[in-house]
Amino acid sequence: MYDLLIRRGRVIDPAQGLDGVMDIAFERGRVARLAPEIAPDRARAVYDAQGLIVAPGLIDLHVHVHWGVSHYGIDADLGCLAQGATTAVDAGSAGGYAYPSFKRYVIEGARSRVRAFLNISYLGMIGDEVGELEDRRFINRDLALRVGEDAGIVGIKARMDRVGALLATEPLEHALDVARALGKPAMIHIGSAERMRVPLEEILARLGPGDIVTHTYHGKDGGILDEEGRVRPGVWAARRRGVLFDVGHGMGSFAFEVARRALAQGFAPDVISSDLHTYSLPGPAFDLPTTMSKFLHLGMGLSEVIERATAIPARILGMEGRIGTLAEGAEGDATLLRLEEGAFPLMDTLGLREVGRRLLRAAAVIRGGDFAAHR
Repeated sequence: MYDLLIRRGRVIDPAQGLDGVMDIAFERGRVARLAPEIAPDRARAVYDAQGLIVAPGLIDLHVHVHWGVSHYGIDADLGCLAQGATTAVDAGSAGGYAYPSFKRYVIEGARSRVRAFLNISYLGMIGDEVGELEDRRFINRDLALRVGEDAGIVGIKARMDRVGALLATEPLEHALDVARALGKPAMIHIGSAERMRVPLEEILARLGPGDIVTHTYHGKDGGILDEEGRVRPGVWAARRRGVLFDVGHGMGSFAFEVARRALAQGFAPDVISSDLHTYSLPGPAFDLPTTMSKFLHLGMGLSEVIERATAIPARILGMEGRIGTLAEGAEGDATLLRLEEGAFPLMDTLGLREVGRRLLRAAAVIRGGDFAAHR
């Protein structure tokens, strides 16, 4: 007897190349069966998903969920899980000193599956009065190496922003050295040229396969587009080397025009993430499905968009086949999405408003084979 049966939904699972109406059964927290039809009398609970998309549990690769410690921190279950993301990856809120509390109270305390990129600064992102990488004394490589061994840490984060002219690429080099020693990727925040103080292409030249650039489509100076609106050669070269590019929408890092021009040149994101935090949760990011909807609006296909919030981030996390898919035996995580049609206001972080014709909304969320949210 199955614990839960989801019937007649449109299953879109890019990891398996699936897009069609199917039934899916969960048992003991895992996907037990996926088939065109499963008898409803074989399940204790049945949910009719006709008209809904049934996707693998969404994975948000860039959020800030160190609630009560970081000024950016939101509650993982309320801000992410309830809005469709069954897995939330914190992007550097905690440094080496604060990570034990993050592990105990967030990773172990949330119903969401939470992982983290450890900030190369031992301060982490506690407050905004002083940047965590403005002083080289804030970098403790030995501490980062010790703490970074924890299974909850998936990589090392460095914000190349407000680092100060004296430090130049020093924080980047430390982050990359620690990440290499741990055998984990580095996630690098890029911002305006003025605040980074290091040209983007110089930063990208130091990155290798599996490293992640976040805030790819920000609308500030010195981004991925040159003065003529073309994707910079160094950006293309980084992609060819296997560097990955993440959206990281947030409050200040997504511009429709940058994304539109890049997509027109074939430069799509590898990962779609929301960068949800205290300031972006009320808008313009709102949640991961809304961020995904902006790329539908820009012309990406539905399966492509879902893949960048399921299968690809699962592979980055080293959890391919376990999450980001509805394959039999995988973790019992699924996000039921309603694809609404109409006229929906969408806003980027520069204040530009556009009207989208399709909008994804989470209708229900299943975590570990049971409902975590239901609308």
